[in-house]
Amino acid sequence: MIKIFLLFLCLSLLNLEARENPFFPSEGELDTPLSVNQTENYSPLKRVTLSLPSTARVIKGVTVSYQNLDGSISKKTIKLENSIDWHLPLFISQSYAPTQKSLKPKKKEFQKIFSLSYISLFETKKELKILTPDVLIRNFLLTKPHRIVCDFRRDIDIRAYEKKINDAKSVITKVRIGNHDGYYRLVIELDGYYLYNLQKIEGGYLLKFL
Repeated sequence: MIKIFLLFLCLSLLNLEARENPFFPSEGELDTPLSVNQTENYSPLKRVTLSLPSTARVIKGVTVSYQNLDGSISKKTIKLENSIDWHLPLFISQSYAPTQKSLKPKKKEFQKIFSLSYISLFETKKELKILTPDVLIRNFLLTKPHRIVCDFRRDIDIRAYEKKINDAKSVITKVRIGNHDGYYRLVIELDGYYLYNLQKIEGGYLLKFL
């Protein structure tokens, strides 16, 4: 009787060792999906938005964290190298947007935002045209608030002038002009953090916000 019991025990152990893990389906049973005790009901993903700070200029990648059928958490990363406009939010969605037809780039149209007898400002997206016969002495960047300062040579006695720019599409929030000894100062306040490039053009100067 004892010999029969020992033989039965040995056969049982051999059967367990033949499978790497007896608690998971064998190779022939892989068509049957694993089940988890998941009671949460999640609403379908439609669209969520993500806003970036004003210092953001290039998107380097996107990482998505998701839960698998067995309850484990995994991540998927997509590497990117694209310039972005921090004013616009990023979207995560599972709905397909209609394919946009290719459009020819529109010609830049500058709009006047400020004008005095000796200086005028015209703006388009991230560019500012400063039309003046006066020579630019210096220009520099200041923070809190973020602003660009331009000094122009002119002997003139003027009162301080200020204008708010109430345009959601504009990166400029305020323009100020003040009188100094032998020059006047143009201060351009911005809605966020920018670097800038300034170049001489016909009739004045061109500022590009980066």
